[in-house]
Amino acid sequence: METEIAHVSVEHHHGSHRKLVDAPGDAFVPATPGRVDAIVVPTIRHPRWLKYAICLASELNCRLVSLHSGNYSSAGEAAARMPDDVDFLAVDLGQAKLLNLPDFRTTALLKGTSFARKTDLSAKRNLGLMLARLMKWERIVFLDDDIEVGGHEEVVRAAALLDDYDAVGMHIGGFPDNSVVCHAHRLAGGRQDSFVGGGAMAIETTRRRSFFPNVYNEDWFYLLGETSLSRLAVTGMVRQRPYDPFDRPLRARDQELGDVLAEGVYWLLDERASGGWQAATEPAHWAGFLAKRKEFIQDVLDRVRELPPSYGARTRMEESLIAARGRHDLITPALCVAFLDAWTRDRDVWARHFETLPELGAATADAMKWLTKDGVRPLRYWTPGNTPR
Repeated sequence: METEIAHVSVEHHHGSHRKLVDAPGDAFVPATPGRVDAIVVPTIRHPRWLKYAICLASELNCRLVSLHSGNYSSAGEAAARMPDDVDFLAVDLGQAKLLNLPDFRTTALLKGTSFARKTDLSAKRNLGLMLARLMKWERIVFLDDDIEVGGHEEVVRAAALLDDYDAVGMHIGGFPDNSVVCHAHRLAGGRQDSFVGGGAMAIETTRRRSFFPNVYNEDWFYLLGETSLSRLAVTGMVRQRPYDPFDRPLRARDQELGDVLAEGVYWLLDERASGGWQAATEPAHWAGFLAKRKEFIQDVLDRVRELPPSYGARTRMEESLIAARGRHDLITPALCVAFLDAWTRDRDVWARHFETLPELGAATADAMKWLTKDGVRPLRYWTPGNTPR
């Protein structure tokens, strides 16, 4: 990627939310090593991308759960690549609508609209939470397949902090973990940080009942409490593998609603708003924030257009920002309020659904029966030494 240019400041965008998160320094040494019960990897890529997760599971002596879907990912091939010392559960998911997940109002709200999200990432993460309940795993680590972990010590530190925190993210180095618009902002001179995300996050599963809605930045919504953030910390360092965020304008279009919703809610937390994020249930907040967001996108677009012709990504950045702006123009305060209302109701639905799940312990075969709806054929899965079920 091209060299960044001199920094500029903007008033209509928060380039960092890090002040919301505790960050124990390098001097932090856990009294006892942090235990990890399972690593959960949602994946649509070829199983060779599981390399780092496999090594981590081996070093931590914990279960590795890989949840597969798409044309390039295969649980069977993943199982064939597992070393003898790794306890694993590799699952082919098939269609998300067949999974034993609640009928979320947030999904229904966007269904059939240009805002409907077609990925199954949130379904996979919610399935990971369900498996934690069924298998009685108290501490799991979500790890995306494009995250490189240098050593298990980073994860041990994060897991140890779960004694005091509900979730602990790891700093994501290497290629920045940002939305398309924020990538363009950074490359055009804006100050842009990365926030805690589900790509590398340790979770304590027994204290609270949150879920991942089917919208971009679903992990930011998972981290919200009743009025503020859950107890959240960040430690350690992992690396995200590079990719081209401007490879297709569709990416920016698909991210815009989730980016607006998450940034609009976290804006209130940054500002220490009275009542926390609850002001996000009011149309007036969204009328003001949508205007800020539109100004932000236009500001980034103007700066990108000022980049020299030799800046190789300039045209693709411009196309992506125009796509984001077009999608943004379809977002209304009423839609944002409706989503927040649906999400609040979905939290209660998820909590009730979660409580219906039995705590089975190590009985993998029994646990798998709970992952699909009644009358649906169980998912195909592989475990060490077993033929596919």
